[in-house]
Amino acid sequence: MTDSHDTLDLPADLGAVPLALQWIEDIAERLQWPARVTFGLTLSLDEALTNVLSYAFDPPGPDAPAIAVSCQADGARIKIELRDNGRPYDPTAGDPPPLVACLDEAYIGGQGVRLMRHYLDTLAYRRQDGWNCLTMVMKTG
Repeated sequence: MTDSHDTLDLPADLGAVPLALQWIEDIAERLQWPARVTFGLTLSLDEALTNVLSYAFDPPGPDAPAIAVSCQADGARIKIELRDNGRPYDPTAGDPPPLVACLDEAYIGGQGVRLMRHYLDTLAYRRQDGWNCLTMVMKTG
């Protein structure tokens, strides 16, 4: 695997999800990521971006909505950073709902972050200069 750095600006609508997923899958194919890495990062990006689109811009803020995603890959790890200028929200804060024994007891929501934590080696949030920055890191080996 060679070193790579790619970025993508996205629209702040649900059309962003398929664009971002195709983008990350194209990078994965080009860099020949293992299938489990591609799956974990695609699932994590899908979950994180869907949350941004669902919550970050409602109600609308003073600036035009903006979303950007970047991917840095080297031989040891892949780092995806999702940035948006929506209202502050840290998806890593708090605990996900408890696991349940059957679907009838399941809570709606919160399970996406649990899945992300399962696949990712690092899931970190920071607020910087009016932007939410969610960093997702997965080791390739």
